[in-house]
Amino acid sequence: MLEKEMELYLESLIPDRLESVKEIEHFAEEHDVPIMEKIGIDFLLFLLTMQKPAKILEIGAAIGYSAIRMALKLEEAQIVTVELNEDRYNTALQNIEKFGLSDRIHILLGDGLELEDKIEPYGPFDVVFIDAAKAQYKRFFSIYEQMLSPNGLIITDNVLFKGFVAKEQSELSSRNVRQLARKIDTYNKWLYSHPNFETTIIPIGDGIAISRLK
Repeated sequence: MLEKEMELYLESLIPDRLESVKEIEHFAEEHDVPIMEKIGIDFLLFLLTMQKPAKILEIGAAIGYSAIRMALKLEEAQIVTVELNEDRYNTALQNIEKFGLSDRIHILLGDGLELEDKIEPYGPFDVVFIDAAKAQYKRFFSIYEQMLSPNGLIITDNVLFKGFVAKEQSELSSRNVRQLARKIDTYNKWLYSHPNFETTIIPIGDGIAISRLK
């Protein structure tokens, strides 16, 4: 994980964003909505400009921040995104409409573990971005790897979990944190040993795993 001073320095180098994008960031901060860190989303967008995906699947829309940032950066991409929480889903809908992106961002309400049949017709996907319930990362990956295009990427956010995955269990503050740290650690090890994918983890933001077919 990056030291705070280094993180702030890197954030200072990122070009300024649209005021309407900043408004979503402020809303997320005020309402305690988890969105990607500034350097995390900056890295993701850089990676996507190299990959040039035509179709992206995002598991975990929250209020639409990442999907909107991806759509603004990749002007030809079609994005399908999923959100379980109805209030956040409705806020995401409003944000997507505000940016005039309803024709390119298709948001579905429900659990990504149960929407396979609704999502499959939109695929195959050049990028699958997993940013939802951390305890279910392996299940998300296993379901949606089947919808990945041959040269596609599966990108998973928050795989370093504030550095907790690297700490001893006795150092962690609560039972819930310990359990989640174990599950993410297990997921990371599973990714690296996967027979069909090769994976690397970039210690940017809260940790980003990038997996591609061998």
